Amino acid sequence: MTAIPTPDHVRSAWWVRALAGIPLAWLYAFARLLAFMADRVFPYRRHVVEANLRIAFPDLDEAALRGVIRDYYRGFADMLVEIIKSAQLSRAEITARVRITNLDVLHELLARGKPVLCVAAHQCNWEWMLLSFSAQLDQPLDAAYKPLVDSWAEREMLKIRTRFGARLVPADTMLADIIKRRNVPRVIAMVADQEPVNSERKHWLRFLNRDSAFFLGAEEIVRATHYAALFIELRRVSRGHYEMTLRPLAAAGERLEKGVFTERYAKLVEQQIRAAPPDWPWSHKRWKLKKPLYGSG
Repeated sequence: MTAIPTPDHVRSAWWVRALAGIPLAWLYAFARLLAFMADRVFPYRRHVVEANLRIAFPDLDEAALRGVIRDYYRGFADMLVEIIKSAQLSRAEITARVRITNLDVLHELLARGKPVLCVAAHQCNWEWMLLSFSAQLDQPLDAAYKPLVDSWAEREMLKIRTRFGARLVPADTMLADIIKRRNVPRVIAMVADQEPVNSERKHWLRFLNRDSAFFLGAEEIVRATHYAALFIELRRVSRGHYEMTLRPLAAAGERLEKGVFTERYAKLVEQQIRAAPPDWPWSHKRWKLKKPLYGSG
């Protein structure tokens, strides 16, 4: 598969744009109702959320655990309506809502004439993170993604994700695409905290009190290209407002032993989660794979 074309005239479906035209305050009111329903009335993977949190945060008492679960559903519902609103937000609005605190760090690296890898996690609203990043950069942005199973959802999400010029590349062809365009200065972005499938190469680490398999795609890119790499830390400032900070992961030209990059990344991801527990997707079945007794898995 090749990169997904993003012509300027592509727009979301008319009814998506109609929903996006609803004031965000009204959408948030609906989100609060949706969160209550998912938490209390028709529980959405409630047992998965609670089980994951109990293992990750064994010291939480029942009241604190209940608060994290409630805030998790609220934050996730907010993100859903924020994604709908994405079809209508202007460049100025998304830039104001997702602020990058130290974009100069990235500009300094790009000025050297080489691509820079930026790696993030599924924290807060990662879709707005991509939109704000692409809206504020004055360099091309290539983003790795895994195509959605539903063709309609895939088509509409591609329209939203590419609104401000991001170029989307299927994750399984990203390394080949990077090698082909290895001397083109740009940002290469990917979210790397999802659990790999059985067929993918993986690295096992202790993460959130569990043996966890990590996808090796970002590490393989860095070890093959020796590009500089940054971690995108995303935190919720207030409802509908976020802040991105770029943290160093690997220096340009650095030679890394196998597993070192992934360990650095996992450490920053866990720090981010522990700083704001409700903002990570606990309803996702992150630990389906079991660490093998022998070998790397």
